[in-house]
Amino acid sequence: MTVLITGGGGFLGLAIVRLLLGRGDVVHTLQRSASPELDALAAEHGAERLVQHRGDLTDAGVVERAAEGCDAIIHTAAKAGVWGSRASYHGPNVVGTQHVLAACRSCGVEVLVHTSTPSVVHAGHDVAGVDHTAPLAEKFETHYPATKAEAERLVLAANGEAIPGASDAGWRHERVLHTVALRPHLIWGPGDNHLVPRLVARARVGKLKLVGDGSNLVDGTYIDNAASAHVAALDRLLEARASRQPAACAGKAYFVTNGEPMPIRQLIDGILGAAGLPPVRSAVPPAVAWLAGATLEGVHRVFRPDVEPMMTRFVARQLSTAHWYDIEATRRDLRWSPDVSTAAGLERLAASFAEEAA
Repeated sequence: MTVLITGGGGFLGLAIVRLLLGRGDVVHTLQRSASPELDALAAEHGAERLVQHRGDLTDAGVVERAAEGCDAIIHTAAKAGVWGSRASYHGPNVVGTQHVLAACRSCGVEVLVHTSTPSVVHAGHDVAGVDHTAPLAEKFETHYPATKAEAERLVLAANGEAIPGASDAGWRHERVLHTVALRPHLIWGPGDNHLVPRLVARARVGKLKLVGDGSNLVDGTYIDNAASAHVAALDRLLEARASRQPAACAGKAYFVTNGEPMPIRQLIDGILGAAGLPPVRSAVPPAVAWLAGATLEGVHRVFRPDVEPMMTRFVARQLSTAHWYDIEATRRDLRWSPDVSTAAGLERLAASFAEEAA
């Protein structure tokens, strides 16, 4: 198969690229900037096996050119984070997804796996053990989950849509778009450029604090598990395309985690321990953190709009509430299970820190 990975140079995208190359697929990637990791993979596997495209998701022509000749798309690219204008999120997350769907239609791509986020169902309170049938939140405190919810709706609504075939291709069956959305939660592991380095950097300067007592349950996702779930979803949709029968997962959204809910303190301390740091000892009450976030947001909007505050209301609620999910439907419909436990993942993370320090 030939598969386009949007965001192929990112943490999740790279892990998916490695899996697909390892099993013999041809991979196209689309990313905004140069990626030394992708360059190394292209040198290892050959430029004909890994075709890189540079450009922005908000450029429809760039997306279409990257999708030409592809059988499927895994759309991981997005603007993440908790700070910024609505326009800065709407462009890549909503308009970019519209361009990916348009490329499916114009290039005859019948399979689309979309990376969403569990925060689309998080309304500021505990989310404990919900499954894929949980409704989307009605209100969001930041633009990232709001725009990701909008993008997810677009992708799932497109499932089953007829795709016109090119006039000279001689298609012998109606072409139909098969889509699925995955919601991996708190992806971490070696190579992470978001969660792990933030925790470690703040801990090293004594600025890392728990919000609450750290007993709220969360369930993260080791990077290899997040990548293998995307490939499993891809394969289920490809099977449906080949059989012309709908896949059980088509048109649905699924949570992806390690399936090991644990107190947030335990996960944070495990990551810190892998970096050779002591457990976090300081904590602030949730109400204090929320008020600090609201205050800092106001100050930054006026005086430092381009700098993310140390705390926001959204982060305060994420750190103080439970968010873990029932992944039985994910296991069943994707025929997938997380292969790397949290304990094994922490061992691999510790080894990566040791290698960096050597």
